[in-house]
Amino acid sequence: MPLIANPEEIANKTFDYVVVGAGTAGLTLATRLTEDENVSVLVLEAGIRHHGDPNIDVPAQYGATFMQPKYDWAFKTVKQKHSNDNEHVWARGKGLGGSSNMNFFCWIKPPAEDVDAIEKLGNPGWNWADYEAYSKKSETFHPAVPEIAEKYPHTYNAKFRGTSGPIQVTVPLHAHTLDEIWQNTLANKGVRKIEDPYGGDITGTWIAANNVDPKTWKRSYSATAYWEPNQHRPNLHVITEAYVTRIVWADEKDSEGNLVATGVQFVHGSTERTVLASKEVVLSAGTVKTPQILELSGVGKPEILSKFGIDTKLNLPGVGENVQEHHFMWVIYELDTTKGDHQTLDMFFEPGYVQESLKLHAEGKGLHRTGITSFAFLPLSSRDPKAAAALIDELEADLKKKKESGEISPALAKQYDIQLEILRNDKVPDMEFIVFPGYFMCPASQGTGRRFMTVISSLNHPISRGYIHIKSNNPLDDPEIDANYFGHNFDLKVLLEHVKYIRSLEDTEPFKSHTIKEVVPGPECASDADIENHIKNSHITTFHTVGSASMLPREDGGVVDPKLKVYGTKNLRVADLSIVPLHIAAHMQATAYVIGEKAADLIKADAK
Repeated sequence: MPLIANPEEIANKTFDYVVVGAGTAGLTLATRLTEDENVSVLVLEAGIRHHGDPNIDVPAQYGATFMQPKYDWAFKTVKQKHSNDNEHVWARGKGLGGSSNMNFFCWIKPPAEDVDAIEKLGNPGWNWADYEAYSKKSETFHPAVPEIAEKYPHTYNAKFRGTSGPIQVTVPLHAHTLDEIWQNTLANKGVRKIEDPYGGDITGTWIAANNVDPKTWKRSYSATAYWEPNQHRPNLHVITEAYVTRIVWADEKDSEGNLVATGVQFVHGSTERTVLASKEVVLSAGTVKTPQILELSGVGKPEILSKFGIDTKLNLPGVGENVQEHHFMWVIYELDTTKGDHQTLDMFFEPGYVQESLKLHAEGKGLHRTGITSFAFLPLSSRDPKAAAALIDELEADLKKKKESGEISPALAKQYDIQLEILRNDKVPDMEFIVFPGYFMCPASQGTGRRFMTVISSLNHPISRGYIHIKSNNPLDDPEIDANYFGHNFDLKVLLEHVKYIRSLEDTEPFKSHTIKEVVPGPECASDADIENHIKNSHITTFHTVGSASMLPREDGGVVDPKLKVYGTKNLRVADLSIVPLHIAAHMQATAYVIGEKAADLIKADAK
């Protein structure tokens, strides 16, 4: 069988497992399953193979693949009524590797409390200890190379890091002058420096690793790390440009009344074909596409399915609901270049610089090895404890009122109870700050020789919930996405606190001495109302959507059980970020690998 299978040879054939989606979790899962040579796996991927593509492989090209159909699904939300009716584009990776093709390389793990909260919601075994074991299994950590460590010291604890996993992780080249400014400023504000944030304690300020291989200084992701070394396995088959349209069900249910998946239908070119699964079908199509495929297959809310002439095979109202999304905004400062040689990405706008840097990258040198490294995760009380407490009290009172009136279901109230507990716990972060080395979202040069530092702030624990549902019975139509940004005003107030915290740094050294002025949004954006309006107009997705196929008890709106099996089915699972029922304070790729690794073990255990 060729490395990329021919769909004509695959049609109507039977495999033990059919995996829908060759993304971060999907390729992880498929690779682990085929460690057993007696198991056959077919992976169907709507995109293509991006082997050796410099737009993907070479770091420091943030967003280079966005809005390009070759790489990006570029989903669009509906107009966000609580966010000045703005539409948002959600970049999502298309092709072998999925969104691990196009993320910003940040290798971040959540606080232990956030993972333990998932277990508290009714998911035994989904806790920090379990997460840590699987995350270490997925990675090989490399300490900072001498060239980088000599300019900026890095601390780590080896017991928190993986040593033999497929994903190569290291501290990348970074604008160390910005890291010094940031880390020392926060230390002067009383924020603790974390020795190693990969052991479940991330509350403080620290230097992050990136998923980059220090031997090649290229992206390490699921296609190169999991699939390519194992692509010659005779039991591992992949079809690209295979757009899955629906799950195929047996005519009869099993003895317990469960639907039985027998395979999937997919479109390749203009031809629709069917492949069969003797054991299981696994959806790893991502948080946007997984609920769409379920609904097109007759699984979901009857009132949604009937609207488009789809027979309800399984009444599962949680499909496409409970959607939660990180989103962020930023404040940009111009740096005083007389006080430091700031090697920021603004240099890419200087004539000829990119071309020379790419030549250096081929030699393992140059600015194209730059990553995003300085992070701070802080409790909401960090700027003003009294203001934070009042904000949380107001939220609690509002949620209580809505619960008593029936506006909030008892199931959602369980999530909010945990979120309130986390908000009141100063050991668990609610605010995230990221230092981007340059003028973020820069459309053009801001002037030769000028250097900038962007402080990005991200909302990690949104109160607002959205949805993702089909808007037609045509599988080629993208689903309708409503993030419901600021559906609860608390989320907007939290981002307002973020901006105020960032601005408080302007009076703290060394930030005070090394910045000339705030450029975005600028000092004219002064009042709370001005800042809130700016946030509504400028905030964007962080590409971290979860919840559309939540792992929860069925009576709480769950779609999958703790073994990731879809309720009411015998042999259909979901293994992607859609199963995360309550958002976590972390960038999501490390978690996606955890889900792929754990799903493989769950399937193997059931097969025995």
